[in-house]
Amino acid sequence: MSDPLPTLPPVLAGWFAARRWQPRRHQLDMVREAQAGRHALLVATTGAGKTLSGFLPTLIDLVERPTEGLHTLYVSPLKALAVDIQRNLLAPVEEMGLDIRVETRTGDTPSDRKARQRIRPPQILLTTPESLSLLLSYPDSVTMFAGLKTIVVDEVHAFATGKRGDLLSLGMARLQRIAPSLRRVALSATVADPDGYRAWLAPDGDIDAVALVQGEPGAPPDIAILLPEGRVPWSGHSGRYAAEQVMAEIETHKTTIVFCNTRSLCELIFQDLWKVNAMSLPIGVHHGSLSLDARRKVESAMAAGRLRALVATSSLDLGVDWGDVDCVIQMGAPKGSSRLLQRLGRSNHRLDEASEGILVPGNRFEYLEARAALDAVEAGELDPDVFLMGSLDVLAQHVMACACAAPFDQAALLDEIRGALPYSGLTDEAFDRVLGFIRDGGYSLKAYERFKRLTQDTDGTWRVSHPKFTTQHRLNAGIIVEATMLTVRFRNGRSLGKVEEGFAASLSHGDTFFFAGLSLEVEKIDTEDLIVRATSRPARIPTYGGSRMALSTSLADRVRHFLAEPDEWARFPSDVREWLEYQRARSALPTPDQLLVETFPREGRHYMVAYSFEGWNAHQSLGMLLTRRMETLGLKPLGFVANDYAIATYSIDKVADPAALFSADILEHEFVDWVQQSHLLKRAFREVAVIGGLVERQHPGKRKTGRQVTFSTDLIYDVLRRYEPGHLLLEAAWADARAKMTDVGRLAALLDRAAATMLHIDLPRITPLAVPVMTLIGREKVATGSSDDALLVEAEALAAEAMRLD
Repeated sequence: MSDPLPTLPPVLAGWFAARRWQPRRHQLDMVREAQAGRHALLVATTGAGKTLSGFLPTLIDLVERPTEGLHTLYVSPLKALAVDIQRNLLAPVEEMGLDIRVETRTGDTPSDRKARQRIRPPQILLTTPESLSLLLSYPDSVTMFAGLKTIVVDEVHAFATGKRGDLLSLGMARLQRIAPSLRRVALSATVADPDGYRAWLAPDGDIDAVALVQGEPGAPPDIAILLPEGRVPWSGHSGRYAAEQVMAEIETHKTTIVFCNTRSLCELIFQDLWKVNAMSLPIGVHHGSLSLDARRKVESAMAAGRLRALVATSSLDLGVDWGDVDCVIQMGAPKGSSRLLQRLGRSNHRLDEASEGILVPGNRFEYLEARAALDAVEAGELDPDVFLMGSLDVLAQHVMACACAAPFDQAALLDEIRGALPYSGLTDEAFDRVLGFIRDGGYSLKAYERFKRLTQDTDGTWRVSHPKFTTQHRLNAGIIVEATMLTVRFRNGRSLGKVEEGFAASLSHGDTFFFAGLSLEVEKIDTEDLIVRATSRPARIPTYGGSRMALSTSLADRVRHFLAEPDEWARFPSDVREWLEYQRARSALPTPDQLLVETFPREGRHYMVAYSFEGWNAHQSLGMLLTRRMETLGLKPLGFVANDYAIATYSIDKVADPAALFSADILEHEFVDWVQQSHLLKRAFREVAVIGGLVERQHPGKRKTGRQVTFSTDLIYDVLRRYEPGHLLLEAAWADARAKMTDVGRLAALLDRAAATMLHIDLPRITPLAVPVMTLIGREKVATGSSDDALLVEAEALAAEAMRLD
């Protein structure tokens, strides 16, 4: 690009000068791309002023050419992020005295303001993909968006590879038809494949239409691995042993965010820290199951500097940015370098100041993973992004939104939809099936009037069959389908948040559990509510379903290399080095392309441990499949356990030939049987049925309970399985189950290479490498209390046996 850098209008230049700031090069580059009318992707580190970079061209345009009507649409992944951006954008707009209205529109926006926004929109509107889709379902959307100049997609990495990205890409394709000169902009700090995102952002996937703007590199992050005062633990994955050391870090920093990988661990770590909080420092807890009110209170307290620490989950990964946060602590391994960088960016949120982070590995494998993450960050290596074909359930929802806005011509809408990259390969036949599904629900359901949402007129035009279906769509549209949840309430009606129905079903009157930082006692369980009271009695932690964060393939590869490269071991603590040296002496350490499988007896059982490094999700699926095949072969399996690095099965009879178990045809036989007989496919079907509009979550004035939705979808699922196994939604559910819930891609890759790369070693007893996964046997559901001590005793006993060289 040889164009000279643009200059700012006096009012903006004066605002920068008053703060003794200079516009950064990438901010001016974004202005230049805007003035040339080019779409742009900005990749810049956290703290580099990405948000201002996205809005600066809009502010300049509105200063130089004031206008009424909607000028810029800003789309963020989180409601809280939209609110935070509004706060940070309103301040400079007010300070400069600009006549620019900035408003948010999310699910939390009052209905009267939503109605007014469609008639008299602000110049800048901050929203989410779901709210944009709803806006596009109104007949006046053409008027509202006709003058739209720019759409800014923030944190694009959080959208593009999932269903919310599918919905947003379809929304952008529609906006481009309404406003042909619309310019698309995307912002992110953690993009491994810029070209993939440029193609996703571009109209019709034309990658050359999107300029790539690279931000200036910031100060390298300052990351340390916290080591225990004793030895790196053999077992566990939470880092709970370090509560006192973490509290000491909180005491010496201004404000600390303590990140946990699960909501259960978040509650647990909060309790651990509170017990050792000798100075009674104010500490908060923040995760997605807490009520909106509870989250907002904590966010306000952080923004006001009233908290010294906040224990949080991924609910703050894309965080609301608070300037006083000067330390980020990751409990347990980070699972990916991109996620680690995203979380580190919450600390010292300024480009020229190093983010400070501390990793607290839960066990020896997690130490290797933490070291791998540090190396990856230093090398600038991010986790790979996987772009998928667009989901048909999302497409069905979008088509219904378009129909709610106005009748449509089939060919014209298909052409528009193909302008969204995830749907660029959509065939005529697939689109016909989607329209047929919305028209009558499919062959098995067409007798029911409630599924006949679309009608095709004699001229070929499609329209909504009855106004009630338009109301139904707007009440139920959305991509995020929550698990069946019960609201946790005090008797006075105050809500604390939600727990999953499965966890609530395991509770009885008088049971206790930790939630929202409190110890709660169950008083009664209603259909939708879990009524509780505060107590000082010991408590357990709620469990939440869904997939755990999987170990990224890039970090797994680095850990494999550590095992095979003794020259690297000098960097490790002495007990980690000793662990690897004893493993090499007792058995073997696999090369990066090998699958090491160890078999050994212990206490009357036979064990098989495979070190596959494919992540917890894939290993859970593989464990199910292996034990099924072992049963078929008469090996009398008793069970299996898994972590991110290995899977261990135990059985009455010995596995003499592991290769026979790890054959690729396991995905054609046992996998299909298992998925069809498990709740996996039903759960996936529930999601696609809700997203596709087959089952509604809400009626006017009434919301269905999670149980009612599940009951409805289960009935339809059983009918379709029996009478129409090729139904569109069953296929979509299969795709979801395979792609997301089982990490089947990693599973297939592992099985494809297993036979050729397997190194099977039969041993007389347990090996050092097996100890971390073997300590899980019999402890899978244990979370709190004295069980931790029992786990440590068990781990030490196993370790003593494994580390003997005789």
